Amino acid sequence: MNPFVLTQIPSAEKSSTPQKEQHFGQATMPRDMPERPDVEALAELFGAFGDTNDIKIRTLEWRLPEHHHIDSPFHFVNLPSEDIAKNIANRSILVKGIYELWGEGSNYEELKEAINNFPDERKSPYLASDSTFRIIVDSFGKVTSFHEQNERIRGLDYIAFKSVYCNLIKVATSIQGRVDLRNPEHRFCLLETDDYNSNNGLPPVVQRRVFFGREVGGANRKLLPTYQLKSRTYLGPTAMDAEMAFLMANQGMANPGKLVYDPFVGTGSILVAAAHFGAMTMGADIDIRVVRDGRGPDCNVWSNFKQYGLPMPISLLRADNNLPPWRPGLKEVFDAIICDPPYGVRAGGRKSGGRKILKGVVDPYTVPEDKRTDHIPSTAPYSLMECVHDLLDLAARMLVMNGRLVFFYPVLREDGCTDATFPEHPCFTLVASCEQILSFRYSRYLLTMVKTSAYSDEIAEVAKQMHLEFKMNHLKWLEDGNLHSAVFSPSDSQACLEGKLRLESSKPKYRGKYV
Repeated sequence: MNPFVLTQIPSAEKSSTPQKEQHFGQATMPRDMPERPDVEALAELFGAFGDTNDIKIRTLEWRLPEHHHIDSPFHFVNLPSEDIAKNIANRSILVKGIYELWGEGSNYEELKEAINNFPDERKSPYLASDSTFRIIVDSFGKVTSFHEQNERIRGLDYIAFKSVYCNLIKVATSIQGRVDLRNPEHRFCLLETDDYNSNNGLPPVVQRRVFFGREVGGANRKLLPTYQLKSRTYLGPTAMDAEMAFLMANQGMANPGKLVYDPFVGTGSILVAAAHFGAMTMGADIDIRVVRDGRGPDCNVWSNFKQYGLPMPISLLRADNNLPPWRPGLKEVFDAIICDPPYGVRAGGRKSGGRKILKGVVDPYTVPEDKRTDHIPSTAPYSLMECVHDLLDLAARMLVMNGRLVFFYPVLREDGCTDATFPEHPCFTLVASCEQILSFRYSRYLLTMVKTSAYSDEIAEVAKQMHLEFKMNHLKWLEDGNLHSAVFSPSDSQACLEGKLRLESSKPKYRGKYV
């Protein structure tokens, strides 16, 4: 689906009081409308909220068009200025375009009345005889033929355009001017939804609506094809999809002058996206073969940055999220921590130590100097529960105030639905949670947290107690790392396993019986 975002820009002559512009636009969105957190993060990045530190105020005003379902691709949003709207549209991954709304209606007669009522002083700067323009006809839930598009454009002759064009050739009318289909100065868009009773997959309450507006900004359509994984030099089994990596970078507000850290760097997909937006990057991984060797001198994490001409990471460390390498007392270094923790579907989490060391069978040892170059440390399983706790503690300690922690958190689905509970930390405020459905059995949430309280030893103790309570009251698979078996085991085996667990424990289980 390709949603839109619309805007109404107030006239500067009417009031000297700062006002917000209302924009309308189009976007491609996964579950739970993640285009809203994407737009709001970029709005904060580009200064839409001023210097306020109140996280409750740092939000935008949204509304749906009349008679539209919440899953509608059309949304109204208030923005402080056209420059901010343009910057958001040009960088957003999920928004197709942002438009200044000139009029809307349930039919073309209502649309004509609305456009004629739109102030002439607001329209005239974009209808000058020495400017060029183009009109685009777009629709949702239906296909508009080339002939119908021309008829729609002919029907706009009541607007004081200096020319009208059809069949891609300028048509002589009573008004003169220039049309430029390749590089126009101004783009106008006629957007239309189909009637709700048509068999087109639209939500059942959506009724036909027509919008007309001026394009303020559009998405960079070359970005994702340029960074698509199939052309990437170095890939691994858990490499983050390019679209998702750029979305996470936006949520983390990656920008020049900011330092972004990924403690589970892998092949560097997330850091590549952050580096594209100008951020300094740094990563770590427990597998030294990934961060040091790759598949050779010309096929490793560094070669991915070289492929796109991006600044190299400041450093790539062999480090354990369970035993971070930072010296005691080091705090508030990173502006954002963006990562995809291992949760055991494609690859399980690992931590340093080895089973024998962790069980006390053998004592810790020191690797001799002559064997350190080729030594690969032993590791042990690392449950998601422990991994998330360590990640939150690391972020609370190492993020600057108002820094962002962005990470994926998996959940199991019951009867095709989720009722997720997320881990918490006293240093963080959750500002966005967007679900991406991966299968009928499980999905994952993209969580965005903002650091709102300083880290201290007292805070660390409170966080530890919160972790223990969450561990006691939440799902067994989080502790045991059994997400893989829950996702891939046959339905009848799952039912038997669930029945056995139900006898062993009276705690409610997250998974339903029809998985």
